[in-house]
Amino acid sequence: DELLHDEEEDTKLYHREILQGILDVERGREFIIALCELIQNLSIDSLHIIGDIFDRGPHPDSIMEELMCFHDVDIQWGNHDVDWIGAFAGNPACIANVLRIATSYNSFDVLEDGYGINLRPLSMFAQEVYGNDPCSSFYPHLWDKNIADSVEPELAAKMCKTISVIMWKEEGQLIQRHPEYGLMHRMLLHKINPEKGEIELEGKIYPLKDCHFPTINWADPYVLSEKEQELMDTLVYSFTHSKMLKKHIDFFFTHGSMYKIVNHNILYHGCIPMTEEGEFLSISTRDGEVSGKRLMDYCEQKCIEAYFMNREMDPNGKLYATDFFWYLWCGPKSPLFGKDKMCTFEHCLIEDPETHKESYNAYYKWIEKESYVDKIIEEFRENPELSHIINGHVPVKSKKGESPIKASGKLFIIDGGISKAYHSKTGIAGYTLIYDSKHLSLAEHKDFHKGEENTPDIRVVERMKGRIRIGETDKGVELRQQMEDLWELLEAYGNGELKEQYSGK
Repeated sequence: DELLHDEEEDTKLYHREILQGILDVERGREFIIALCELIQNLSIDSLHIIGDIFDRGPHPDSIMEELMCFHDVDIQWGNHDVDWIGAFAGNPACIANVLRIATSYNSFDVLEDGYGINLRPLSMFAQEVYGNDPCSSFYPHLWDKNIADSVEPELAAKMCKTISVIMWKEEGQLIQRHPEYGLMHRMLLHKINPEKGEIELEGKIYPLKDCHFPTINWADPYVLSEKEQELMDTLVYSFTHSKMLKKHIDFFFTHGSMYKIVNHNILYHGCIPMTEEGEFLSISTRDGEVSGKRLMDYCEQKCIEAYFMNREMDPNGKLYATDFFWYLWCGPKSPLFGKDKMCTFEHCLIEDPETHKESYNAYYKWIEKESYVDKIIEEFRENPELSHIINGHVPVKSKKGESPIKASGKLFIIDGGISKAYHSKTGIAGYTLIYDSKHLSLAEHKDFHKGEENTPDIRVVERMKGRIRIGETDKGVELRQQMEDLWELLEAYGNGELKEQYSGK
């Protein structure tokens, strides 16, 4: 109270005494943190996360813990997020991919310290199989140092190769379970010639950087060996029984969705898949053709069904259903992925950069044009004159002159880009879009260095024609409805429809 009011002449003395008392009990640091949190909570009414919390950072578990303490937060799922959701749901392909990324980017703390995932069986098996193999094609990116679980890079490379081979096998089995995915061409192990150390892709022969795969049975390359299956059984148990991971994934469902509409603004992570002709891309399902908004709704419903399906009642059905999380992670028609393929195999084992190309969906071409952004806005039953689309997923290469502002300011691509994997390409650490009653602003973040100036560069990108009042927002609609309900209640008491209860006091 003394810090908030300034009427008395002796206020400065009071302030000094209060602060001195805080310092005397050695609580200065805690006081500063509390003040920062107060300012943060008063300044930010709602926080919207446009997906990919789990994208190649050292501690997404810590980020989740922080977000769960925020008073009003929601998440629009990203493809990295659904990959982790699938992993907790027990899908082997998702588990293998999550581990492949973590071992490749030296993110061991989040697995063992954060979520209690037992990696000892994986490390022991990797040493057993690849003890004398340098696994140089699988050497980890060393951007962040592990604190609680330090792993030598040489061992991490062996672990990465081990789980990568298992992943390619699991993905092959998954693709065979789902011919409707149309991904038979992405089953690559049977195309390897192990004697020559080469592979045939699209009619062309490529040498492999590594062809030492002792766990692959070349007569049936997608079947796991007995020890690989034992390892995966252990890992599935570890992921599905992690209490902290359950807590965080549950939060994705209580506070997350495929998309969200807030104050006429449409928020989603990836894209609305489109054809080269600019039409919404249709996907065939058991329930018929879906596209546009219906596709987003369909994907969300399938995620909910798969996640909450009882494994013990129907283990095969659970496996089949959770395969959809993997498709959302990297499927060519996935609205969370937005590319034609995921070239993990090619990046790891083929030198030729031509094989590494991943082509974006036509959506990313059409959103440069205002008329097509209007088309998407209308698909979500919103007014193009009032609405914006807030998009994530694709890091904006600012140092090459790319802009996050598309279609005359109707669409913003604000992928966080906080992951160090992107900084060399983007030149920045991503964007935050700030929406208040007077304008829209973009905050461009710098690469964070402790103890240095890290204040983002903020620029206004749109000024409102008139100040937006609470009554014009979603919250205003909600408050107006509450007022109408209260007036109805008051009227019911006034005309005798409801009788006031006598308390006896």
